[in-house]
Amino acid sequence: MSSKGPPMTKRFPNVRFETNPQHLDHPTLAFLRDYWERKRGGRSMPSRADIKPSELKDHLGWIIMVDVLPDAADFRYRLIGTLVTQYFGGDATGKTVSEAWAPQGEEGVQGTLAIFRYIVEKKVVLRAHGDADWNTIGLENFDCLYLPLSDDGETVNVVLHAFVFDEPEVLLARQIARANGNQLLIVPKQDAAGR
Repeated sequence: MSSKGPPMTKRFPNVRFETNPQHLDHPTLAFLRDYWERKRGGRSMPSRADIKPSELKDHLGWIIMVDVLPDAADFRYRLIGTLVTQYFGGDATGKTVSEAWAPQGEEGVQGTLAIFRYIVEKKVVLRAHGDADWNTIGLENFDCLYLPLSDDGETVNVVLHAFVFDEPEVLLARQIARANGNQLLIVPKQDAAGR
């Protein structure tokens, strides 16, 4: 059953959260949710060892794996897919969430930490999706899924995460922005008469 997600809407007001989502439009998110369900079997969640990169090869560009540090004080990016690094304009592999999000200010750091801590505490699958300007850096629309992993079946020690976006649309918008002095062009909406 779906419900509202973590209490972080103040930090990311244009992001919507959904726990245990039943319907996922993007094929990578749908695949990853089904894969996670198959791998966990009768357990509350699968282990990191259950996740095989060779079985995810068609989706690896969208996938992130995050290690949970002691007491969930922070999280370390273990793996970040190439499409995700393209979206964010850099590769944070090996960095903590606090280090990777520091340039976005304390709100970005604390909001992202809160999402991962919610997964660790509640041990649930979480979907987050947002519109343009979803945080301080004004990034384009996205959809993502967080899935807990546990080596002992109880404590979440890794979060499997997929972050997807409309690649052609985003890359075109950025190309236009670069050509326009890094300013995104805003096209006025037309009324019903086409004016």
